Amino acid sequence: MSLSVSELWSAMTAEAREYGRNEPVLASFYHASILNHTSFAGALSFHIAAKLDCDSVPAMLIRDVFNEAFASDDSIVNAAARDICAHFERDPACDHYGMPFLYFKGFQAIQAYRIAHWLWLQGRESLALFLQNRIASVFDVDIHPAAVIGSGVMVDHATGLVIGETAVVGNNVSMLHSVTLGGCGSGQGPRHPRICDGVLISAGAKVLGPIVVGDGAKIAAGSVVVSDVAAHSTVAGVPAKQVGALSAELPALNMDQNISDES
Repeated sequence: MSLSVSELWSAMTAEAREYGRNEPVLASFYHASILNHTSFAGALSFHIAAKLDCDSVPAMLIRDVFNEAFASDDSIVNAAARDICAHFERDPACDHYGMPFLYFKGFQAIQAYRIAHWLWLQGRESLALFLQNRIASVFDVDIHPAAVIGSGVMVDHATGLVIGETAVVGNNVSMLHSVTLGGCGSGQGPRHPRICDGVLISAGAKVLGPIVVGDGAKIAAGSVVVSDVAAHSTVAGVPAKQVGALSAELPALNMDQNISDES
């Protein structure tokens, strides 16, 4: 079960104190990243802005933009908290809440995208595109700021992730590295996929065009998906076809990438 923002922040500060005591070399890192801040939002703006820092637009200015977005729309911070809980609940390698926040570039890239998306909706497209470029350069993750992404999202490893302009990603979705939500066609209107709630997209999968991947579907690693995917089905192959049995479960939550031999 996901924690509230305040519950998550309490857990993260307690962890930071413990880990700082256990590893004195990192005590100043935990202090600067977490313990020196009075809120989850404040720590988040500091930590992600520091990652995106560059000579022409320093971290201090980027952090001001983050804080402006957080003050305008608290759903951004709530989504970040749910994303951390998604990593903690689904990734067995994640054994404390601070781990995605401090170390996982998939989490960090998604939070930076959320600010770029907010800027895009405000009509500040130049700054949104600047952040898109910084996110791609720093994290090797390229998400167009116009794309729409829900909460409770886990992007594991994340290297090579591409999400195009008109893509829509629902809630409680899990994706692995080298996933592409790519476009088809050069006209106006939707060109990218719509990924519904609870979908698992495994490593290297390419989902192309204005297609719909239904709730609770599973896309096997390395697949190329060019047509709609039924809810609670599993698809695999090039081009991807339905395999195995329908399942009422949400594979994004249990990260089960096996393919049932039933048909």
